[in-house]
Amino acid sequence: MEAYLYELVHLILRYFHVIAGIAWIGASFYFAWLDNNLETPPQWKKDKGIKGDLWAIHGGGFYEVAKYQVGPEKMPSTLHWFKWEAYTTWLTGILLFSLLYYVGADAYLLDTNKSNLDVATAIASSFASIAIGYAVYRFLCTTKLAENGRLFIAASIVLIGLYAWGLDQLFADRAVYIHVGALIGTCMAGNVYHVIMPSQRYMVAEVEAGRIPDSAPGLKAKLCSIHNNYATLPIIFIMLSNHFAFTYTHQYGWLVLVALFAIGMWVRHYFNLKHVGINKPSVLISGIAAFLVVMLAIAPWPTSTEHTEQSQVNAVSDAQAWNIIITHCASCHSDTPTSTMFAIAPLGLMLDNIEQVKQHADKIYARAVTNKDMPLGNLSQMTEEQRVTLGNWLQQMKEED
Repeated sequence: MEAYLYELVHLILRYFHVIAGIAWIGASFYFAWLDNNLETPPQWKKDKGIKGDLWAIHGGGFYEVAKYQVGPEKMPSTLHWFKWEAYTTWLTGILLFSLLYYVGADAYLLDTNKSNLDVATAIASSFASIAIGYAVYRFLCTTKLAENGRLFIAASIVLIGLYAWGLDQLFADRAVYIHVGALIGTCMAGNVYHVIMPSQRYMVAEVEAGRIPDSAPGLKAKLCSIHNNYATLPIIFIMLSNHFAFTYTHQYGWLVLVALFAIGMWVRHYFNLKHVGINKPSVLISGIAAFLVVMLAIAPWPTSTEHTEQSQVNAVSDAQAWNIIITHCASCHSDTPTSTMFAIAPLGLMLDNIEQVKQHADKIYARAVTNKDMPLGNLSQMTEEQRVTLGNWLQQMKEED
């Protein structure tokens, strides 16, 4: 029952985190598009203080959107604020993060091959890394560097690289990616809470008082909104990355993350340019090409040495392979798991007999031999020799087929 309740809470948090994330990122995409597609309004609208307007059709109706240079003459009775999408995404995300990487620290956070941190120290280090990372970002936003977009991006990528590399020395591969995602998500939510919302409250208060708001708070809010917009594609990848072990288990997984982070921002730049009428297919094409280059670079290409070693290896018996499966895989991947972490087999993958193992041979080879992210957290202490033996047996079966 404990394992079931754990998975149930996991489901609820992940479900609402994804829903809130869709709402937040969707709003970011929409307002970036909206702001960049406003047109010069007719004179009578300018006389009312309208800076730009836009007409759209959707859902069987016409919409007229207007943006004021400062604010309307009188505040409307109903004013829609966009903040809870961000807050809900962060709150559900941090709860989900805590459930998986703090409650489940042994399986998801710790890696005894990298460090000998105990659970309490690892959790404290994790929390501190996010808090310090956010403080550094907030500081950078107050410096002259924030006024130069290209330099700010370059500095951010370098710092994210150092952050990911440092975490890679302490935590499990998968945890490194999610920590970077947690930091970016915290910076994005912090932008809303610490900069964007105070700016908007200031503007509303000034307009209600009949004063013209100072433009400085609005410009800072706009800059933070742009930061959030460029972070959307990288953060989406990180949210999905746990499904693609070949990225985070690579020898230079932290560097792969940095490369994909930069590529995601570059692809987003294409769409932002397009919103203002600048169509540069070269930006999108180069971004896709860079992604493919990274994927080719991390692919598990077989070497001639591996072929030679494979041809010279002694045959592995079914009994040898089955002993490894029983010891390191079947406690979770079974019709009746003995592991306390799972009530049912993860992904429905059961390895209760040799035939089932043969049926899923490619998946087992990829996760246990190539990526080495299974067994989960290597809690059963599967050795490199056992991985090689299992891999040789799986290759044998292929050749026999």
